[in-house]
Amino acid sequence: MAYAFRAPTPLLKDELDIVIPTIRNLDFLETWRPFFQPYHLIIVQDGDPNKTIRVPEGFDYDLYNRNDITRILGPKSSCISFKDSACRCFGYMVSKKKYIYTIDDDCFVGGTTVAKDPSGKDINALEQHIKNLLSPSTPFFFNTLYDPYRDGADFVRGYPFSLREGVPTAVSHGLWLNVPDYDAPTQLVKPLERNTRYVDAILTIPKGTLFPMCGMNLAFDRELIGPAMYFGLMGDGQPIGRYDDMWAGWCTKVITDHLGLGVKTGMPYIWHSKASNAFVNLKKEYNGIFWQEELIPFFQSVSLPKDATTAQKCYLELAKLVRAKLGKVDGYFIKLADSMVTWIDAWDELNPPKGGVATANGPPKK
Repeated sequence: MAYAFRAPTPLLKDELDIVIPTIRNLDFLETWRPFFQPYHLIIVQDGDPNKTIRVPEGFDYDLYNRNDITRILGPKSSCISFKDSACRCFGYMVSKKKYIYTIDDDCFVGGTTVAKDPSGKDINALEQHIKNLLSPSTPFFFNTLYDPYRDGADFVRGYPFSLREGVPTAVSHGLWLNVPDYDAPTQLVKPLERNTRYVDAILTIPKGTLFPMCGMNLAFDRELIGPAMYFGLMGDGQPIGRYDDMWAGWCTKVITDHLGLGVKTGMPYIWHSKASNAFVNLKKEYNGIFWQEELIPFFQSVSLPKDATTAQKCYLELAKLVRAKLGKVDGYFIKLADSMVTWIDAWDELNPPKGGVATANGPPKK
């Protein structure tokens, strides 16, 4: 078990899609070309659907804009956020692969902004995410050497042998060099702070512990947890933004805990190049800063029924709890609970059980 990755890491090029939300030309892909070119890209264009997004030559991709989302989902397209990076979750829905890697268009490796490990080697973020997803997690008992399945590590003395097999890993959460993923108040008081620390560690987040998930360097097993990776209803017309990935992270974590799955965080790192405007971010986050003081205790207290045995069933049960308990915090959460149900309806429509027939109208034209 602890020696699973002494062999070369499989590429999974036929089993993994890369999902990228964007409003701009994707020149950043040039720095990722050595790593991304073997894979299929799903690009979700936010904002004006009449704007032409340029994608460098040589990449295999489908590009969806708002018109495509409306055509494919019909009235259910209301659950996909507009003018917010939460639109990326549409890419999760239309993918047919087992794994997803999602990244923002201001994240780099190679070229002039090289993300390197302490030995000076370029970081192959996608390869590390694949390693994380293909090795087990240990959410039920903490190993003080962190991930025991890495080369050069194992279970320490006192670790129960009955738990050493681990559980399937559903989520691999990567980190960032350069610009940290701070909220607006922290950005305002630390405008020049940069992360230069590369911590050579991967750990399983323990069962019962929440974490703030960042969507700009994230991979997950779509078959295990995809239906729970809904980035909420954010952005245009909504009273909150920049909580999309964190909402998905809180939902996903209580569901993985319930289903006996694991979440890993740590490596790989990517180079995050651009600091967004702190004052603009504050306007988006303002309600969330208050609401999160209610949201965290809510998620800490969530208990899902035993007959909720799939991510879909868990998510629908969670939607009921959001409506009943968070609806008292603000009417927005009643709308969000409705969108959570719509999301699952749309997911099931595009991803019927094996033997069923998907009803989507096919991919867009390139």
